Amino acid sequence: MPTNHPFCGTGIPINVKFEIWDITDTNLLASGDTGNINSTSSPNWQQYALVFRTLPSQTSVILKMLNNGIGGCGNDLAIDDIAFKSCGDNITVTDTENNSEVFNCAGSSLFSTTLSANPDFTIFSTHFYQWQESIDGINWTDIIGETNPTYTTPPLNNTMYYRVKVAEDVINISNDSCNTISDVFEFGIVPIPDAPISNGNLSVCENSDTPISVTVPSGIIVNWYDAPSGGNLLSSNEITFTPITSGIYYAESETIQGGCLSINRTPISVNFLEVPEFQDESLSYCENTSIVLHADTNIPSATYLWNTGATTETIIVNTADIYTVEITNVNCTVIKTINLTQIDNPVIDTITSDGNSIVITTINDGNFVYSLDGNVYQSNTILSNLSSGQYTLYIKQVSCDTVITAQFLHFYIPKFFTPNGDGINDEFNLRSIELYGSSEVTIFNRYGKLLKSSINTSFSWDGTFNNKKLPTGGYWYRIIIEGQKFVGHFTLRR
Repeated sequence: MPTNHPFCGTGIPINVKFEIWDITDTNLLASGDTGNINSTSSPNWQQYALVFRTLPSQTSVILKMLNNGIGGCGNDLAIDDIAFKSCGDNITVTDTENNSEVFNCAGSSLFSTTLSANPDFTIFSTHFYQWQESIDGINWTDIIGETNPTYTTPPLNNTMYYRVKVAEDVINISNDSCNTISDVFEFGIVPIPDAPISNGNLSVCENSDTPISVTVPSGIIVNWYDAPSGGNLLSSNEITFTPITSGIYYAESETIQGGCLSINRTPISVNFLEVPEFQDESLSYCENTSIVLHADTNIPSATYLWNTGATTETIIVNTADIYTVEITNVNCTVIKTINLTQIDNPVIDTITSDGNSIVITTINDGNFVYSLDGNVYQSNTILSNLSSGQYTLYIKQVSCDTVITAQFLHFYIPKFFTPNGDGINDEFNLRSIELYGSSEVTIFNRYGKLLKSSINTSFSWDGTFNNKKLPTGGYWYRIIIEGQKFVGHFTLRR
């Protein structure tokens, strides 16, 4: 009854009662219902059965079938393939170790065992036996005289099959319509398996989880060892094995039936290739210089391929960039990255005088140092306590060799002088003023009286006027150098 029938939908479930009566139709021997059989989307063959026992001397029975379902759409049915056959106990055959089959390896010594018939007593109340044997499991012959519940086989070295016929009455042993056949006990001889077929040796990078493998026929399992014989079992019932160290590993065949082992084991060589070690780097180089970059690997035989196209362990470059190198040991390749930056040389912006100091500024930033002699450098941009004069200034990046130089004429106007004859700061001295293209100096007292002047020449004043020493006090100056005017005052101290 198909599901979703165009007229009946799912239909009324089929439900049939079976009854077995004796030939007089007065004794009910067995009965049973199928229960509801619902519609299905596709045909589904189902079998139902009853077990019954006939009354003595009767050779016929009456089968009755009754429709338990309600009338209506989908309750019509047909029944076919009704069969009657003898029925007896379910009988197993086992040996003394409760095995239902035994397999020996080819070449083993002769083997004998005692078999037992084990009926489950569900049908028969008494049991009579006849043991049978077969060389192919198809054609069977009775074993003369073996009519007991147990049977001891002769010594065996070939495949044999055994079973037992069981009847409730001895007269039915030879009547196949009235006896029951047990399960079959198989004694098998299993050929010694060939060693597994290797799928190849393995050569991979270290720390790889690539397995080695072999091929065997169906019915064979594989065990892995660390020696050609004996040794340690590394893995069982696996056609693959994942080694963790280099070496030779051995695969052994074992039959599922009988546990027969191959005479030899198949060796498979595993070679873990060393992976080059490296460290990514961030390096710098000085402007207008070059630097040597190293692949720096631990494997002398490694090969190299830089993103510049070079194939050497080192390269010389002079451009800031990101450099990569493929380091290869056979088939193991790693990529090292070097981030290279340039250290710029200083670019002078201004050089100015501030009192007795020279102040230097640069356009760019950097770890710059400064010097007046090119030997002793300082990080301070102010060079202090300098008298007026022509100076060569030296500037460089602290970690680089390139030195930037500049000439500077430093002009310093003293704040005071002490004309006391001790030889220290006895004069108001404008050193190096004579080096300028044009200059004019005038000195006044607080009342504006001119005390000394000069034009386009060196200048120094000893604190006298008309050969008379002037008193301690403040004095004023006006200095014009190449059109630039400087006005201020200084102190004379006695």
